[in-house]
Amino acid sequence: MNLLKALATVSGMTLISRILGFVRDLVIARAFGAGLATDAFFVAFKLPNLLRRLFAEGAFSQAFVPILAEYKNRRGADEARLLVDHVAATLAAALFIVTLIGVLAAPLIIWVTAPGFAATPGKFDLTVSLLRVTFPYIFFISLTALAGGILNTYSRFAVPAVTPTLLNLSFIAFALWGAPYFDPPVKALAWAVFAGGVAQLALQVPFLARMGLLPRFRLNLKDEGVWRILRQMGPAVFGVSISQVSLVINVIFASFLVTGSVSWLYYADRLMEFPMGLLGAALGTILLPSLARHHAEHSAQAYSDLLDWGLRLAFLLATPAAVALALLAVPLVTTLFQYGAFGVEDVYATRRAVIAYSVGLVGLVMVKVLAPGFYAIQDIKTPVKIALVTLGLTQLMNFAFILPFRHAGLALAIGLGACINAALLLRGLRRRDIYAPQPGWPVFLFKLAIAVYAMAAVLWIATGSDATWLVMGGAARAAYLVWVVLLGAATYFAALWLLGFRIADFSKRGAE
Repeated sequence: MNLLKALATVSGMTLISRILGFVRDLVIARAFGAGLATDAFFVAFKLPNLLRRLFAEGAFSQAFVPILAEYKNRRGADEARLLVDHVAATLAAALFIVTLIGVLAAPLIIWVTAPGFAATPGKFDLTVSLLRVTFPYIFFISLTALAGGILNTYSRFAVPAVTPTLLNLSFIAFALWGAPYFDPPVKALAWAVFAGGVAQLALQVPFLARMGLLPRFRLNLKDEGVWRILRQMGPAVFGVSISQVSLVINVIFASFLVTGSVSWLYYADRLMEFPMGLLGAALGTILLPSLARHHAEHSAQAYSDLLDWGLRLAFLLATPAAVALALLAVPLVTTLFQYGAFGVEDVYATRRAVIAYSVGLVGLVMVKVLAPGFYAIQDIKTPVKIALVTLGLTQLMNFAFILPFRHAGLALAIGLGACINAALLLRGLRRRDIYAPQPGWPVFLFKLAIAVYAMAAVLWIATGSDATWLVMGGAARAAYLVWVVLLGAATYFAALWLLGFRIADFSKRGAE
C-alpha cells in the first residue's frame, strides 16, 4: 500500500466533503433563512453532532484501531473477526439504549441545553420534535465509525473518506426538494440528518461483506478485547472533549468583546478547516493503522521512520498552506463571505483572525501526526495529559492577548497552543525512544524555507491591493482567486523541484 497515494485519496475526498459543506450552508441559508425554525433545528442537531465529535469520530477510532491491528497481526484473522463481532454487538446494544433514552427524554434535554426556548412554547415543542428525529443519528454514525475503523485497519481508506459527503448531499437534497412535503418545512432538515446517517452506514456494508468482516451480532460482555477498548475510550473521550471545551471557552471570551467577534472567529475557523482536514486529519487517518501494525510486529525502526515521514510531509504541505492562508486572507474572505450584510469591516476583522490562526497551522497538523504515535502503542493518557497542560496555557494566553489583539488574540492563543501541544508530544516521543529523527532535517528545512519564500513573493505580487478585492464582483473574485492559488502552488512545487525534491522521495509503503 502506497501511503502517499492513500493520503491523496483521503485528502481529495475530504476536499469534496468540505466544498459540499459550504454548498450545504448556502442552500440551507437560502431555503430557510435565520429565525425560529432554524434556531430550533440547529439546537436539535447540536447534541447528536457533539456526541459524534466526542465519541464516534475521535475517541472510538483511537481506541479501536490499534487493538484491532494487534489482533490482526498477532492473533490471526479468526480472532480479529471475533473481536469485530463482539465489539459491534456491544456497541450496537449500548447505542440502542442511548438512542431510546435520548428520544424519550427529548423535552428534558432541550430544557437543559436551550432553557430560553421554554419561554416560547411553539419553539420549544418544535425543537423537541426535531431532536426526536435527529437523535438516532448518533446510532448510525457510531456504527459507521466502527465500520470505517475496520476498513482503515485493512488499508481501505477510500470508502471511509468519501462517506461524510453523504450527509452533506442529504442536507442539500432535502432542503431543495423535500421541504415542501414537511410541515413545518424545517423538519426536512431533521430527516436529512436521519437519512444521512443511514446512508453513511449503508455505504460501508457491501465493502465489509466483500472482505468477510461484516459484523454478526454476537454479544459477549466478558471479551477481553472489548474491555480493553472500553478502558482506552475513557481517556480518549476526555481528550477529545478538551478541544471542545477550549472552543466553548473561546466563545465565552469573545462574547465580552464587540458584537461580531464570535462570527469573525467562526468564519476564520471555517477557512482553517480546509487545510486541517486536507492535511492534518488525512495524515492522522492513514498513519494510525500502519503505526499500530508496526507496533504489533515490534518493528521499532519502521515505526520511527513512518513518524519521520509523516512529520516531513506535515512541514512540506502545512508550511506553504499557513503562509498562503495569511497572504490570501482578504481574497479568501471576500470571495467566500462578503455578500449581503457582511461588510468591509467584517472582512478586515475576519482577516485578522485568519492570520492569527495561520500562525499555528503547522502545529495543528503536527499534532495530528504525533498523537497517533501514542495511540498506536495504546497510550492515550499521555496525549490527554499534554492536552490538559495545553488547555491551561491557552487560557493564560487568552488573558494576555485579548486586550491588545481582541478577537484575533483568541485565535492566536489557539494557534500557539497547538504549537506547544506539538512540541510536548514530540518531546514525549523522543524521551520514550519511540521516534528518532532521520538525518537531513536541517537541509530539508532550509530548502523548504527557500521554496516557501518564492511562493510568498509571487502571491504578494499577484494578489495586488486589498481594495481591488473589495470592489470586484463575486464571479471575478472566484476566477482571480483560483488563478492566484494555482500560480502560487506552481511556484512552490517548481521551486521544490529545482531544489532537488522529487515525488518518489516521499513515496512510502505502509505496513500490510
